[in-house]
Amino acid sequence: MDILAAARKRHTAKAYDSERRVPEDLMQQVYALLRHSPSSVNSQPWHFIVASTAQGKTRIAKAAQGGYVYNSAKIQDASHVIVFCSRIDMDDAHLERLLAQEGRDGRFRDDAARAGQDAGRRGYVRQHRYGSRDMPQWLEKQVYLALGTALLGAASLGIDATPMEGFDQKILDEEFGLHEQGLASVVLASFGYHSGADFNAGLPKSRLPEEVTFTFV
Repeated sequence: MDILAAARKRHTAKAYDSERRVPEDLMQQVYALLRHSPSSVNSQPWHFIVASTAQGKTRIAKAAQGGYVYNSAKIQDASHVIVFCSRIDMDDAHLERLLAQEGRDGRFRDDAARAGQDAGRRGYVRQHRYGSRDMPQWLEKQVYLALGTALLGAASLGIDATPMEGFDQKILDEEFGLHEQGLASVVLASFGYHSGADFNAGLPKSRLPEEVTFTFV
């Protein structure tokens, strides 16, 4: 499926066929898309928790209670559920890890290029930590780039998906000990195949017209 057809066809699934599993080779492609998502200054401030078993999905579904219970079935009936986590801060260990990986991947022609990359990225970190003081928001924005990449990629593979902000972050962070790892949950996404109860599958897509959405200069 070409990318425009996938964008036009995809919808947010509201109910899943609990008997259908996404083949592992397709999910591996979704994971690869997540790893290759863009991020500001290649910061990659994310971590993804993947639940593909009933036990794993039940752990995530603990956060879908009270006012969020409407999302419980979307978690438990889906084939796979991914918790999109963001780093709470960009510490030296993560910055050094990024720089070392870029070196192994051949991104630096010489030591000056390596130093320049490191200085430039640390400059952005200082800006968001001490200047605008919006470090968590900046890092979360990068996670949403990964979410968008995964949603479109899944649609191109014929996989249905549901992004969800409706969950208790505190419960989920405690369930997986995220703060102790320097992480916080940001958004969930279920992947699978919709069931006949998915009313959204049969509805036409609705978007504002081009003349409202774009300004061409």
